[in-house]
Amino acid sequence: MSNALLAGVSGMKAYQQMIDVAGNNLANINTTAFKGSRVRFSDLLSETLKDAAQPTAGVGGMNPQQIGSGVTVASVDRDMSQGSLLTTGQPLDMAIEGDGFFVLNDGQSDIYTRVGALAVDSDFCLVDPSTGYRVQRIGSEGVEEGFQDPSGSSIRIPYDQALPAQGTEVITYNGNLSADEVKATTNKLRAGMQYTTASGAAASRDTLLTDLMQGGDTLIDGDVVLLSGTRRDGSAYTDEAFDVFSGGVSNTIEDLLDFINETLADPTDPTNLWSMATISNGELVVTDIESGYSQTDLNLSMSDTSTGALEFPKYLELEEVGAEASRNTNIEVFDSQGIAHTLSATFVKTDTLNKWDLVLTSMTGDVDVTNRRISGINFLADGTYGALDDPTSGYFTMNFAHNPTTSVSMSVELGTLGEMDGLSQVGGASTAVPNDQDGYAAGWLSSISVSLDGVLVGLFSNGARRDIAALRLATFQNPAALVALGGNYYAASANSGEPVLVKALSGGAGAVHGGSLEEANVDTADEFVNLIQAQNGFQANARTIRVSNEMLQELTNLIR
Repeated sequence: MSNALLAGVSGMKAYQQMIDVAGNNLANINTTAFKGSRVRFSDLLSETLKDAAQPTAGVGGMNPQQIGSGVTVASVDRDMSQGSLLTTGQPLDMAIEGDGFFVLNDGQSDIYTRVGALAVDSDFCLVDPSTGYRVQRIGSEGVEEGFQDPSGSSIRIPYDQALPAQGTEVITYNGNLSADEVKATTNKLRAGMQYTTASGAAASRDTLLTDLMQGGDTLIDGDVVLLSGTRRDGSAYTDEAFDVFSGGVSNTIEDLLDFINETLADPTDPTNLWSMATISNGELVVTDIESGYSQTDLNLSMSDTSTGALEFPKYLELEEVGAEASRNTNIEVFDSQGIAHTLSATFVKTDTLNKWDLVLTSMTGDVDVTNRRISGINFLADGTYGALDDPTSGYFTMNFAHNPTTSVSMSVELGTLGEMDGLSQVGGASTAVPNDQDGYAAGWLSSISVSLDGVLVGLFSNGARRDIAALRLATFQNPAALVALGGNYYAASANSGEPVLVKALSGGAGAVHGGSLEEANVDTADEFVNLIQAQNGFQANARTIRVSNEMLQELTNLIR
């Protein structure tokens, strides 16, 4: 009977622990990312009354006679299975789907949690707001941009730091250039500035160059205007010199116009004029005499030996580009100070089969365009992109007023050879457009999101997106052996294995979902069943003690 009493006591203790575990599971049924536990029982060492005997020639073998001494809790196992994901809509709420733990630092060591309800503190660090423990990062995301301190691993959210402006370096185009459209246009250059006289009247053909108000020092005999550019056929001319004075007398605008016309004429027959320079309401205009593909361009400047000066536009805008057919486009680009400029460019169908040019017609702001034509854009017979005649020439060059001595190149991406992932040339309408460029103004971080691979992505006020940092996750060989520290935190134990630090979606770690939290994995129905089982077990063991007690009392009464 003593064994029965001891067994009953052990049973009551064991089932009390089962009730404790079930009660704790139910208490945490709404605790974020809580992992429930279960109780597993085992019997205690049995008392052997009679050993087993092996069979003999005359009789069979006998089993041992043993009486158990009760029950004990063999283990309390933590269930590390996935909890359901609850969408919260909060960008800094994060949940892991699959294996892994967020890594935080309490100021002394790393600890681990499945709870991703995070916030940004006054030092712009990403923390668990209930404890202040800092979330740790992995990898080099955000270091080069200065968002993260390379000497530390705590994640900073740079709301206090501006993203510096970036000048445009690459412009991407895609769409179709019509293979069958024929609509010839006439090349027309326009100065974009008005010349006036001292009286304020618009200059005319008869106006003396020395009477123009758009100048610096007074013009003198020996001052020279230089002309550079290309003629209609693409032949280049450089530093064609026009004397401001002839025989000590100032030339007129008409004299300059005539010189321009002669310079732009057919180089094999100077009497064959290809272009006509005029002055219209004080503005210099150069128009081809015939429509169709043309490369006419003109730049004017004073020679280095001139002491006087006339003001000339940094480049002449192309009001219309000479072409067999054309497609006009516009895109906003940025200089190194983040100032926006509208770059207008026209695709020009040449007089060579399956060949186009791209010409920068104008650019807003104080800009000097020095290379405006990307020549020889080829297409294959099936309409796919066929690359440039000169693959190294696919860029525009210019100088911005804030840095006039530095030439800036903006290259263009037009597609892959033999593919239609960029430009194409097939029948139908022309639809080619610039669809992207890599420049932007300075901006401040406005919002944060997280990708499935655990990378925090910042959206800045200038529209730029940048990787801020990558969350450090830890996986364990035996996560059920982690030691619970309270507050939804765990620490490694002797049987959990060392933490393996990885990014999400690598090294066995799961995916990170932003705007979500993991719910507890406790099943209410199962826990109610466990409570009933524990209650029944407790009551049964209490009954064992009662019966044993009654038998002992009966035995006591025999000797009275």
